[in-house]
This record gives sequence, C-alpha cells and structure tokens, in this order.
Amino acid sequence: MKTLNDFNFQNKKALIRVDFNVPLNDNFDVTDATRIVSAKPTIIKILEDGGSCVLMSHLGRPKGVQEEFSLKHIIPKIEDILGVEVKFASDCVGEEAEEKANALQPGEILLLENLRFHDEEKQGDKAFAEQLSKLGDVYVNDAFGTAHRAHASTTIVAEFFKDAKCFGSLLAKEIESIKKVLEDGEKPVLAVLGGAKVSSKITVIENILDKVDHLIIGGGMTFTFIKARGGKVGDSICEDDKMELALDILKQAEAKGVQVHLPVDVIAADAFSNDANTQLVDVFNIPDGWQGLDAGHKSIEIFDDVVNKCNTILWNGPLGVFEMETFSKGTIALGNSIANATKNGAFSLVGGGDSVAAVKEFGFEDKVSYVSTGGGAMLESLEGKTLPGIAAILEE
Repeated sequence: MKTLNDFNFQNKKALIRVDFNVPLNDNFDVTDATRIVSAKPTIIKILEDGGSCVLMSHLGRPKGVQEEFSLKHIIPKIEDILGVEVKFASDCVGEEAEEKANALQPGEILLLENLRFHDEEKQGDKAFAEQLSKLGDVYVNDAFGTAHRAHASTTIVAEFFKDAKCFGSLLAKEIESIKKVLEDGEKPVLAVLGGAKVSSKITVIENILDKVDHLIIGGGMTFTFIKARGGKVGDSICEDDKMELALDILKQAEAKGVQVHLPVDVIAADAFSNDANTQLVDVFNIPDGWQGLDAGHKSIEIFDDVVNKCNTILWNGPLGVFEMETFSKGTIALGNSIANATKNGAFSLVGGGDSVAAVKEFGFEDKVSYVSTGGGAMLESLEGKTLPGIAAILEE
C-alpha cells in the first residue's frame, strides 16, 4: 500500500483529492471544519517536502454551476487551518486551471472549483479525468468520504499516474482502522450496531459475524428482533418483513459462536417527542400505544460489562433517539463505556453518520481510538466491499 511516506515531493506538484464537502451557513461560513482539519497532515507533509498542492473536491449536490456551491467560499477557513495562502482557479479543468497549476511554486496551494459543476465528474468520464491529470505530477487520494464512488477524481484519474499515486494520511488511517477491526483485531472483538432499520445493516452484520465475538444490537432495529422472538413491541419501529431475517441472523451468530446482546429493557414513550410521557419497560412487553426510544438501565449495565471485556470495538449506530435529550442516555452511556475501554487499552473505531454525530455532540471524539470521516464508504467497507477509490491506488 503506497502512502505519502513512499514519496519525496520536492519540486513535485501533488494533485490531491480531498473531501471538503463541509456544511455552510447562510453567510457561507463553514460550520464544521473537521474534514479540512483531517486533510491538513497530508497537505503540510507535501509542502514541507518542498512540493506544491493542487486541491480538488466537490461541495454539495449542484446542478450545473451554482454560486452557493462554489469552493471559493471556504478559502478563508482553509487558510485559517493551514496557515498558508490558497490560490483559486474558477474551474477545475481547462486553460485557467492548467496555467495556475503550472505556475505553482514549492510551498504553494491551488484550490480548484467544485468538481461537480461538471456532470463528467460523477459519470467517471475518462476524458475529464485526463484533463484533471494534467494538473499534477503525483496523484494523492485523501478523500475516504468519496472512496466508494467511481468518479473521475476519485478513481479514473489514477489510471494516468501509473507509478505516481498514493494514499494520503487520512485515507491510509481509515484503511488501517477498518483492517484493525475486521482482520487484525485483538480478541475479544465487539461490534455495536444501532440505528433504525435491520435492512440497512444486513450486509454489514452478515460480513462481520465471522470476525467478531460479541454483537450488541440497539436502536430501532432491536424491535424487529424482539417481535421475531415473540415479544410485544407496542408502537415501536419494526420491519415485519425482516423478522425471518432477524431470526436467521441470530441462528448464524449462534452457529459461529458469536454472543448477541439485545436490550432487556427500554425507555418507552407515548409519543415521538422529547416531552412525551415515559416509562421503563421490559423489552418483550411494550404496551400498545407506546414506543421504545432508548435503552433502559439494565441494558446499559449489561452493555457496559460487554464493552469493557473487549479489546477491539466497532461502533456503528446509536442506541436510541439521541437527538432528543430524554432519549440520549443510552447512547451517552455507551460512549462512556467505550471511552473507558479505550483508556484501558482497547482499540475503538466509530463510524457512520449518526454515531459520529453523537460522538461529537457528547464529547467522545478524543476518547476513542479513531472516528471515521466517511459514512457510506465506512458502511461499504464493513460490508466487505473493495471501494473503487482504494482499488484504483492499489492497481499497478
């Protein structure tokens, strides 16, 4: 696996695919700069080698050229984080982009305009990728968030850099972290899967059953398993058409020696509201008109015990509707358990949009081993798929 450390970038222009798809407010200020901060080590390494950087990214889902999706809006934030002036090209291909890239001196940075202003980007157009390839000597992919897309800038462009392509430090870390869980994890290995639906996690569960010793299932998908086992789930979210599948997963887990841990009690509410009436109930006996929205006290204790006896932990999905304070206790308790296990030497990987949001909101970001930057890419990795953006770098 070729990384930045395999190259000396002195007098070289690095064409870097970053993921600067960051949220902006109405004044075009960046409201969460995590993705820019995550790309900093790669960019600084290249500059310190005596190279220059041509940065390419998408922003949002524009239909053609749309001013509100211009990457020029985020230049002040990039400059603030990197401490380096950032030049800008008003298109990502063509004469201006080529002239500005050719004029770059060692230590300088050029940001290209939004790749998705061109339909050819998402289409994985080869001629468009070739135009991009003219802007650098070495191709660096550091965008895990888009590594599952076979787009021109994430995958196709690599074809034009036979021996001059590598992973940036962020993407290398993502690959290593997932490998640490799925292949090299020190046992016992635990996966915590939460979220609303079994259907969105089926392939993940099936792929990881061979790799884990313990599986905690929480969140809304709990109730499909409970109902399948004869429980009463009241008005809780439930995929009736997935009950057979839930039973099959439990059978597979048993056959493989994986211990599955489901909540034994839940905080039930009489409405989907932070101000609803609540009661603590047995997970198999949720009254009609009530819905389970968070893990209960006994469940939290059981999960804490499981987490703290494991050496490798994957967390993908919350245990309840953590966006509402009333139903955030289970997710916060799980975060505390994982933070404690990590402090005692376990390796913990958090991935998936909701779990990452929870980790940030409740201050666990620096208390776990690694927080993944890619939602869809993370899920596909856990499903055992080889991501096109990663395969493109590995190909000789």
